[in-house]
Amino acid sequence: RLPVPKLEDTIMRYLNAQKPLLNDDQFRKTEKLAHAFEKGIGRELHEQLVAQDNQNKHTSYITGPWFDMYLKAREPVVLNFNAFMSFNPDPKSEYNNQLIRATNMTVSAIRFMKTFRAGYLEPEVFHLNPEKSDTEIFKKIIRFVPSSVSWFGAYMVNAYPLDMSQYFRLFNSTRLPKPNKDELYTDEKAKHLLVLRNGNFYVFDVIDRDGNMLKPSEIQAHLKYILSDNSPAPAFPLGYLTSENRDTWALLRKTLLENGNEEALQKVDSAMFCLSLDDFPVKDFVHLSHTMLHGDAANRWYDKSFNLIITKDGTAGINFEHSWGDGVAVLRFQNEVFKDSTKTPAISPQSQPASVDSSRAVQKLEFKLNDALKAGITKAKQKFDATVESLSLNLIQFQEGGKELLKQKKVSPDAVAQLAFQMAFLRQYDQTVATYESCSTAAFKHGRTETIRPASVHTKKCSEAFVKELSKHSTEELQNLIVECSKYHGRLTKEAAMGQGFDRHLFSLRYLALAKGLALPDFYQDQAYARLNHNIISTSTLVSPAVQLGGFGPVVSDGFGVGYQVQDDWIGCNVSAYPARNGEEFLRCIYKSLEDIFNVLKGKKISS
Repeated sequence: RLPVPKLEDTIMRYLNAQKPLLNDDQFRKTEKLAHAFEKGIGRELHEQLVAQDNQNKHTSYITGPWFDMYLKAREPVVLNFNAFMSFNPDPKSEYNNQLIRATNMTVSAIRFMKTFRAGYLEPEVFHLNPEKSDTEIFKKIIRFVPSSVSWFGAYMVNAYPLDMSQYFRLFNSTRLPKPNKDELYTDEKAKHLLVLRNGNFYVFDVIDRDGNMLKPSEIQAHLKYILSDNSPAPAFPLGYLTSENRDTWALLRKTLLENGNEEALQKVDSAMFCLSLDDFPVKDFVHLSHTMLHGDAANRWYDKSFNLIITKDGTAGINFEHSWGDGVAVLRFQNEVFKDSTKTPAISPQSQPASVDSSRAVQKLEFKLNDALKAGITKAKQKFDATVESLSLNLIQFQEGGKELLKQKKVSPDAVAQLAFQMAFLRQYDQTVATYESCSTAAFKHGRTETIRPASVHTKKCSEAFVKELSKHSTEELQNLIVECSKYHGRLTKEAAMGQGFDRHLFSLRYLALAKGLALPDFYQDQAYARLNHNIISTSTLVSPAVQLGGFGPVVSDGFGVGYQVQDDWIGCNVSAYPARNGEEFLRCIYKSLEDIFNVLKGKKISS
């Protein structure tokens, strides 16, 4: 179970995170408020949280508040919450054809779903010592151990089973807009797929009456039929509504239902997933990021648990809604779909579609729109287009080294990437700001994420040495500063993964105070608390053989969204920003920082 940290530990960690962001007077004030909270109302709330947690052993203390945080948010899901991960191309170039890849990935996705629902999907396990535990013999033995104690057998060999409770929401699921708080809806009985092309909606069954998957050649035939349909794009594309403010969309959805669209919407909401087929090829990585992060809202349904997007040239990616689950569940799905569709593809470029009557099997959904709905769609489109217009996405690939060299030098690759972000921001804006790195707590029952706070007194000291005081430090001193940052970041990462961060704990205590109708404690009204939770640099990392790149929008209007990956011999960074910040310049500064750090680690002298 996810532990509730000790309150004194949480306050200490909170103050450590505040230290680099405040001057001495501000820090004294925040410290005073924090200790008063720890001795007073905070202690009472903490005890109530622990008691509540003990009564709810079937779940974790963060589950309720975290679902609420997502589902009560009224901002549009696109760009504010939805993230994307794009697939690597199929290694066999002739398989990167839109129809072939869409068929193969759809078949692999259904295989994954059927394997999962039948209880045959291999559990997600974190192997600390893979030589011992990630072996056929261990899997054979553990299979026969009763599940109530099997986790203990796994712990003995340093293998940690991870929570998979989110996985069921991958399929047949949608976030439904409701006034004040949305709902998650899942209908596991539905057998159809939703396909969007050119703003038109199509559905067809991919599972037959006996629960078997349709033949791949039939799925291919139906997708071919959709790709060759010449219907014009609708004048009022419904997809735009899912990019609206949630309360606005809730009202419009009510109008849609009252206007005789219940059956069509039910098909959309219950579909296995949404396959979006785009009618253009991808030009470059920036175009790829824009396409997968938001694309054309006419050809997306952002409320689905995920949209599988495939462009004209067979480039594929996933855009996923975030309330139901985190990156780990989506990544496992992507890894399996990529492996299955490339290693054992269901169809080949030579395969012929089945000779079936797709015009009967495929249903094109028609929506009845009155003037209020048409006006709603027009307004949603204007807002969406304006927001997208103001969003910049930029990328770099640092080719001068990666994980291998950093491990050789005994520093944490993740710590170096995060240090480069701190250094870059200091170089560009001359300040240290609130920074967020997400860390999965899936090692615990119903764990979600915890926050690592990469901005520390160590990164601040190191960044200032590199950016402002280079002449005062020898290469050896700079190396020592990097090592200090690495050690501290390693500690923070370990604590977060073990459920020992401070963010979720403080968030839950605040949630509890408000749920009980108490006045918000002074601690939470501190400007420094608000500033720490205004995450100007929001970061997330992943490395996977299936994924080419990932990204998300800034979480605040004056922030950066940084998706990054540290590979064996290169480091990739994808930065999103609105006009308040210059993402291109930030990336230039990140590149310079990485260059400096790597040169120092190699023992070279650097210049400012």
